[in-house]
Amino acid sequence: MPKFLCVYCSSSAKLAPKYYDAGERLGREMAARGWGLIYGGGNAGLMGVVARAVKAEGGHVVGVIPDFMTERELAYHEADELVVVATMRERKRIMAERADAFVTLPGGIGTLEELTEIMTERYLNLSTKPLVLVNQDGFYDDLLRFFERMVSENFKSPGLSDLFAVAPTVEDVWRWLERPKEFTADPFWGGRR
Repeated sequence: MPKFLCVYCSSSAKLAPKYYDAGERLGREMAARGWGLIYGGGNAGLMGVVARAVKAEGGHVVGVIPDFMTERELAYHEADELVVVATMRERKRIMAERADAFVTLPGGIGTLEELTEIMTERYLNLSTKPLVLVNQDGFYDDLLRFFERMVSENFKSPGLSDLFAVAPTVEDVWRWLERPKEFTADPFWGGRR
């Protein structure tokens, strides 16, 4: 069984072509490097592009999708394994548990929720799995500035930026997965494993 990269990204079918191109490059390179995909199980938008690219290159695809989405014919049934769950929370839990690392491509509020949940688990010393944010064409610049403000105004400790690596392109993801960014959990949570 391959190691699994959990990819968080948009399900929108209305994005600029450059985002789909990046998702396809990520999927193809994942398969070439021996990474399987675990993701939200959808066939639409960027999610579907990544899954189809992994599959086209002979990679292993695991989708995790809530039943209400399968009822709307949004599931990628060509996945090697399609796990149908009852809730969005169960979906996120299974994806996080089965992943060996995480990559976040551009996305909307669901993607942002998934990213910050993994950041929080790392901050609380509940996970040490690598997390890479793909800041394609500065998509996440404002979010990164917001994180800096959290630190400057003492809402978070200075180690916040160490919870994830920032890759400007999908081609830069691999160095962070091969040599994950070091981080130290907040001292308050440091003793828990």
